[in-house]
Formats: sequence, C-alpha cells, structure tokens
Amino acid sequence: MHHEALIERLFETLISGNRPAARAFVREAEGILGTAESVLSDLFWPAHEMIQKLYRADQLPCLNHHMAIRLLRVMADQQATKLKHQARRGRSIFALCGPSESEELGAQIAVDLIEASGFDIAFAGGGIANDEVLSRVHEEHPDVLLMFSSAAQDLPNIRGIIDTLHEIGACPTLQIAVGGGVFNRAEGLADEIGADIYASTPLEMVESLIYDADQRAGLAQRTVGRNRTKRRAAA
Repeated sequence: MHHEALIERLFETLISGNRPAARAFVREAEGILGTAESVLSDLFWPAHEMIQKLYRADQLPCLNHHMAIRLLRVMADQQATKLKHQARRGRSIFALCGPSESEELGAQIAVDLIEASGFDIAFAGGGIANDEVLSRVHEEHPDVLLMFSSAAQDLPNIRGIIDTLHEIGACPTLQIAVGGGVFNRAEGLADEIGADIYASTPLEMVESLIYDADQRAGLAQRTVGRNRTKRRAAA
C-alpha cells in the first residue's frame, strides 16, 4: 500500500475518534512500514500536517480536530518507546514549540526522532516566557536551541529570542534551528528571522543537525540548508 493511502486511512480513523480502529490500523501499518521511525516520520508526521492544514482552512470541525490530535499523541508516545537509539553524539539540544496541543504533538514527534538519532535533548513544550528560555540557555549552554512553530502568531516570540541572543552576544557558539508549518508555508522566513538552520520534516532536521553543525547565519543571511540540498542532488 502506498504511503498516501496509509496516511489517508489513518486520517479518517483519527478524526472519527475510534480508538480501537486506530490501534488496529497502526498495528497493520507497522507491518507495512517496518520500523517505528518510519511510522512516526512517514505516517504520523504527514497525518498530523494534514489535520492541521484542514483545520486552519476551516475544513475540519474543532471536535474532530481535537479527537484526532489527542488520539495521535497517544499513539506517538507508544511508537516512541519502540525507536532504536543510536550512540550518543555528545551534542545537547534545548527544544521549544508553540503553545497549542497540536503544536506540541508535532514537536514531540520530531523530538523523539532527534533523540533516537543520538542527541541529548530537553523539550519544554510551549507557553514558556522568553526570559525563562534565555535564562535556560545561559545556564545550561546547549549546543542547539531548536524552536518549532506551526502558527504565525508564534513568530514574534521566536524572533525576540533570536534577536536578543544576537544583540547581547550570549552563547556565541549556540546554533539556532527552526522548523514547523509556518516556516514551510513562507519561503525564506527562517533566513529572515536569523535562524542558522531550517528543516521541513523531522528527518530533515536530524540530517541538518548532524551535517550542518557548524552552519551559522551571517550578517548577510546566507541560504539555510544549502549544503543539505547539494548532498541530496549528489546522492
């Protein structure tokens, strides 16, 4: 069965709120996709994006959206326990996201995949005041500050954090990474706000964190992800 058909079937099951049917379908999908990583990245992530896209367009009622998000989060938690973890890479990440439950779900899927890839990651979720975020960065000195956003209203806070870090010169080696729907919908937005790297999917973020660890946004704002694009073209 093609991934598109799997995603569509999962979507229909999720918005119905039928928990037994959703569990049975995921068991079937596990046999087709083979790994928990694939279930999370190739099935759950695009299903989540479909739910969010239709909800933003007022094509999915609030009731169905909420049932789908809560059910998908339960199943994402279950898949995360089945991930095979790689050796630790010795790099630490502090991750944040927007305040809604749906944004936390998307970020959680990405965080679980990033952690399984060998990174040490702390995930605070959403609704954290900027001064608390900055305090954590100053105290813990993570290698990466990772911020996910699916809503445009999250951008002022993200921009404020990045601007403050740049203005005061705090943690000069810190890499700032962004991802999520709002950056996918607005080309060049990650560059504009001063992010060092950007990725449209969790596995692309993993790849960028591994291969673009030294990439930083200069004053002239170079193109984010250029190295990743070249690698894929050469593959």
